[in-house]
Amino acid sequence: MSVQQIHIGILVFPGVLQMDATGPYGVFASAPGARVDLVWKDTAPILSSDKLALTPNLAFSGCPPLKVLCVPGGAGILALLDDQEVHGFLREQARSARYLCSVCTGSLALAAAGLLNGYKATTHWQSWDLLKEFDCIPVAQRVVMDRDRVSAAGVSAGIDMALCVAGEIWGPDTARRIELGMEYDPHPPFRSGHPSLAPREIVDALRTQNAARQQARLEAVRNAARRLREM
Repeated sequence: MSVQQIHIGILVFPGVLQMDATGPYGVFASAPGARVDLVWKDTAPILSSDKLALTPNLAFSGCPPLKVLCVPGGAGILALLDDQEVHGFLREQARSARYLCSVCTGSLALAAAGLLNGYKATTHWQSWDLLKEFDCIPVAQRVVMDRDRVSAAGVSAGIDMALCVAGEIWGPDTARRIELGMEYDPHPPFRSGHPSLAPREIVDALRTQNAARQQARLEAVRNAARRLREM
């Protein structure tokens, strides 16, 4: 398959976490000859959960079959868990996509659409247990590739995921050049980016801070999983 045929779509939606989308976008847009589009129901500007304005340039109705579709996460993912129009779009694209990808809680949207049944997957560490509500296999890794499904853990892991996919499509040397061009050589100053590394009091404080959001997410996930079982 020629490079010119690689058309990549990144789903954006009200309340998307911008880095979930823009991290992979930066990787994919650096690949030679790739076309990368932001995709949503329409092309009106939307606001990310951290108030960055994003403008989709492809609507569902005009979106051709994509070779790669990436679903980010964010606070707006709750609405997507019960959005049949989004689920229909994801299922339609899954028929022809070479890779169906997710970042952070984007994997919950794929699972709610029935697209992770029987697949290994991951998500943000605070939502990892929620994958168990669906018929998929949670794996606590930064990037999980299972056949044509590729999922990333929280937020920054989307860059790793996109580099892995770039390596599969364009080859390891191209992926290495992209990684080098981005100077992607993280050295976190506080070494607390995962609960296995952060001090216990920091982990507990973040869990407490996000408790209400996680409870709402749990309820939405259980409702979505129940709907899938009843289909």
